[in-house]
Amino acid sequence: MQFHWFLPTGSDGRTLTTGMRGVHGPGHDTATGTGPGADRHRAPDLRYMTQIAQAAEHMGFDAILTPAGTFNEDPWITCAALAQATERLKFLVAQRPDSISPTLAAQMAATFQRQTRGRLLLNVVTGGDQAEQARFGDHLDKAARYTRTAEWLTVLRGALSGKPFDFTGTHYDVRGAAVFSPPAPLPGVYFGGSSAEAAPVAARHADVYLTWGEPPGDVATKLDRIRALAADAGRRAPRFGIRFHVVARDTSEQAWAAAERLLTGIDPAHVARVQATLAQSQSTGQARQSSLHATFRDSGRTSDLEVWPNVWAGVGLLRGGAGTALVGSHREVADRIAEYAALGIEEFILSGFPHLEEAYEVGEGVLPLLGAGIGREAVGR
Repeated sequence: MQFHWFLPTGSDGRTLTTGMRGVHGPGHDTATGTGPGADRHRAPDLRYMTQIAQAAEHMGFDAILTPAGTFNEDPWITCAALAQATERLKFLVAQRPDSISPTLAAQMAATFQRQTRGRLLLNVVTGGDQAEQARFGDHLDKAARYTRTAEWLTVLRGALSGKPFDFTGTHYDVRGAAVFSPPAPLPGVYFGGSSAEAAPVAARHADVYLTWGEPPGDVATKLDRIRALAADAGRRAPRFGIRFHVVARDTSEQAWAAAERLLTGIDPAHVARVQATLAQSQSTGQARQSSLHATFRDSGRTSDLEVWPNVWAGVGLLRGGAGTALVGSHREVADRIAEYAALGIEEFILSGFPHLEEAYEVGEGVLPLLGAGIGREAVGR
């Protein structure tokens, strides 16, 4: 198994109302973190991002995921800066086909890979928020976006191959796409998506297929589908990864109390506004995440958010994207990770609130139970 952490380049804090990727109620000031539902805000300045990256490296995480979008700092520039302050940590850089040509992305990837001595991974994000897409001048419908992503990945790999690459498709027409020196190793391509349009792209192009956290049965069904599509394409199935937040403590009681505090004092009207915004997304994955906590919005009982033992959907009440957390004692969280690993999940992208302190909590309390983290460094991993 490999374990990765998350870099909150939007903002960070001790509740779920910071770093919300642009999902805010009226009156919220994204720059200062003030307004309805806001808490003390940690700006994503370089000093703080460096602390998180160094903590992740010290705790033995393999890589750190950096998001992309309007309400985040640019991932390429951020990761290039952090690479100078770390030695081993890899950077899983989110890249959007709507905002950069595949040939230029290949050139940037090759340069980053050489300058960091092989510490680049690419997370390719097709996008499902129409308003966000429009900010980048992208007005394609969902099916066309995934067609473009498949072509983008084809050109990217062709340009990184070391030989001039020609391609003519619906969205790209390139001649002699290339980088002057192919990187070694090639950066791995991570790709996620739950829709009918996303799955074939993942099966044909991804090195690692990512899913957001759901109950194990739902995850298993999704992985089987990707395996079958990869076989149909005459390709070996990709590795599988999953994205979870984590609230882990010495005891289960402490962990659930910490999870409860993430929602303390949140105005139900604010939750309703966030959910109304998320409902406009075209993302199938977002719809699946939202469905996990629909009962809670009706009943008001926090206990309803535990959709599987130690799998808590409370994060999704106030945040878009990954909306579930592993909540429990260090041992319970480690057991749940082992349960997902038994399904075929090999990579875990984790995060917590705030990300600096929780990197140590997970790194010191959970990873050693799995033979990972600081324990790996002690035996010369």
